[in-house]
Amino acid sequence: MTGDVSRTASVRQGHKPPVSCTRCFAWGALEYRGLCKACRVFAANHPQGECAGCHRPLPLKKGYCRLCWAQASLQAKATITVLAPYLAAIRHHQLFFANMRRAVMRRGHPPRRRYPRAAPAPAARPLVPAGVQLRLFDRPPRDLRGFDRARHADLANPWLVAAREAGAVKAEVLGWPHQLRLAVDRALVVLLSSLEPGDRVRFSEVAQMRTRHLPVERTAEVLAELGLLDDDRRPRFEDWLERHLRGLAPGIRRDVEAWLRVLHDGAPRSRPRSPEAVWSYCAGARPALLEWSTRYQHLREVTRDDVGAALDLLHGQQRARAHVALRSLFRFCKRRGLLFRDPTSRIRLTRPPARVLLPLDQAHLDEAVAAATTPEERLVLALAAVHAARRVDICTLTLDDIDLGNRRLVINGRSRHLDDLTRQALLDYLAYRRVPLAQHRQLPPAHQPAHRQRDRSDQHRPPWRAVSRHHRHPREAARRPATRGAPRLGPRSSPFVGGVRRQREDGDPLRRRCPPGP
Repeated sequence: MTGDVSRTASVRQGHKPPVSCTRCFAWGALEYRGLCKACRVFAANHPQGECAGCHRPLPLKKGYCRLCWAQASLQAKATITVLAPYLAAIRHHQLFFANMRRAVMRRGHPPRRRYPRAAPAPAARPLVPAGVQLRLFDRPPRDLRGFDRARHADLANPWLVAAREAGAVKAEVLGWPHQLRLAVDRALVVLLSSLEPGDRVRFSEVAQMRTRHLPVERTAEVLAELGLLDDDRRPRFEDWLERHLRGLAPGIRRDVEAWLRVLHDGAPRSRPRSPEAVWSYCAGARPALLEWSTRYQHLREVTRDDVGAALDLLHGQQRARAHVALRSLFRFCKRRGLLFRDPTSRIRLTRPPARVLLPLDQAHLDEAVAAATTPEERLVLALAAVHAARRVDICTLTLDDIDLGNRRLVINGRSRHLDDLTRQALLDYLAYRRVPLAQHRQLPPAHQPAHRQRDRSDQHRPPWRAVSRHHRHPREAARRPATRGAPRLGPRSSPFVGGVRRQREDGDPLRRRCPPGP
């Protein structure tokens, strides 16, 4: 009974139960149709025949099967010698576990690696070479509008040489078009020809490349990789914070601003929250703060009754979000010594009833199928509809998770069978991508090639992050790197349900795959 339970649990988790190999009788988790990996490779390289030792019709090497060769090696006590005498003396076979035999190496020779070791990343060049005198004052911004390549270009500048090499490597990895590569190279020549040791290029100087019709964002990426970019732009969080604190009383505004900055930047005893969390906290507490600013000047004047009255005006999820935001705000002020008493203490809200998941009707399924017109949209729809993959699972899917030969797909660490529909969608998407697969292991669904990818989930982002990842402040990018997200699928947030772009034929395989409605 215990064996049956463990066998069923292993099948449910996506692991194959242990069985015996049909050729060498090795016991273990086999990979392919009842054969261990060693027997499968042995059969691919040797012809079929009758074994001289065990008299079975199997793939033979010099007249003997793999099981006889393994027994001869065992009788030779794993020494490097001629096995012909041991093969003729075989009278029995010792069973063993699959994938447990290791090749014996000659003494003094290191074992051969199965996979080539990845080339180490090139070491970053130091920003300030040794023996260079630093500037006491920052230099004024340069005016590069009058740059003439014939007169001002210094192609021997070490920073320019390093930047052009880094730009060529980045263009090869991301699959930039030839015209984009040349444009970035021209922008680097303009920016770095007159750069002195110890200086950095300001983003305001990179922005001057727009007058020459040269790419600004791609050039800034190359400079940032070498540590030569000085981003002098104002962070978008500051503009967002100033806009949302408008209308609050001066005393309340000071405490709320300190609270939001700690949430966004972190503190010695608190980690920084995600921008989405900061936006949610501010949106939950702002209506009550605006109402209190008409009567009070400080948060210490707010009472328990005021908090209860503000929460009574809300219902459902909005009420729970406002309660969490106000509780976080007043606890922060209490720890900083700005309040004598926390008015949100001992306020408990009843948990809302759990939502019931309802299936999509056939009309929504038809709209989703009709709207999936590009290879990446069809892949996202197949992963969500057939394999129930969530948004985070689709975003983190890589090429290593796909085994087209064995028709296996790993989603969230669990291996599953790769059906014909998903396999065809994957092949179409890989053919659509114009990125060298050996250099780009990530598999993000994208609406453009790799050099034009953007995040499509702006509707779920806070206002200061609903922009391209190239316009963010480096402090935000260092704390929370940009991720190429996939559109969220569901009855409310699906990009395919919102608007039908083009109706497809009834013979579409995606349409035939969708189950009938209730």
